[in-house]
Amino acid sequence: MWTGRVILWALIVVILVNGIRAPFERFTGGNTSTGAAPVPADAGFPTTKATSFASQFAAVYLNFDAVRTAERAGRLAPFLPDGAEPQFGWDGLGRMSAGAIQPYGIEIVDAENAVVTLAFQSDDRRQLLSVPVFHDKETGRFVVSGRPGILPAPVPAVLPPVAEPDRDEAAEQELRTPMANFFKAYAASDTASLQQYAAEGTVLQGFGGSFAFLELKDLLVPLTTGATREVTATVVWGVPAGAGPSAGPTPSDPGGVSGRLEQAYVLTVVKQGDKWFVQSIRGAGRSVG
Repeated sequence: MWTGRVILWALIVVILVNGIRAPFERFTGGNTSTGAAPVPADAGFPTTKATSFASQFAAVYLNFDAVRTAERAGRLAPFLPDGAEPQFGWDGLGRMSAGAIQPYGIEIVDAENAVVTLAFQSDDRRQLLSVPVFHDKETGRFVVSGRPGILPAPVPAVLPPVAEPDRDEAAEQELRTPMANFFKAYAASDTASLQQYAAEGTVLQGFGGSFAFLELKDLLVPLTTGATREVTATVVWGVPAGAGPSAGPTPSDPGGVSGRLEQAYVLTVVKQGDKWFVQSIRGAGRSVG
């Protein structure tokens, strides 16, 4: 009997002690130092504004020509700290051009410092540029805080093949002429002729003559059943010739000759009676085969 009471009182004491200690530890836990405190994901750093600032800087920094050094120095000045070299590391010789500058990533160091990484294209190379940036919290201003670094961009991923689905050849044959007629109207964007291919309740908008329909190169209809089908169409558009000063195209001006551009689309089509109508059209996903 006494043994049971001792065990019971021991359990009560343990529960009371743990109940008192738990909130105390939670209260004091924040003051216990086990090393440097982790930096929050953004640390209060304005990532969007910093990326915009670094992108503008990169557009100037990555483009230079020995005959326009003064212009480049003037355009760089708003991004650089006081006392920085006007060309910021370039010796004024040679030339470089870059474009397609896009945000790639940002590493937050603390509430005032970060390294912004940008992707860009120069000639036939895709590369990265890292830009260290300082943010003055009091004024809200930015400045490039150190030398940028050009890095090679990752190579393209290896795309594994995907098996082509079983094809409904009968449906493909049945749909080929209606789809070719649809894309011809889609290119011309004659509202009346385009809407005759639209399913009930669907409003379609085409190119308005900016491209010409040349060919329905392929039409893939998976082997399924039902009146509503998703089909993949490979279309060849005619690219208009660029306007030029010459009266006619010449071998030295290939841009003056109309070109061909293959593109792929996924269409949702609905069969009503003995006719097919387009319910939606969008860009296709990954290729198969």
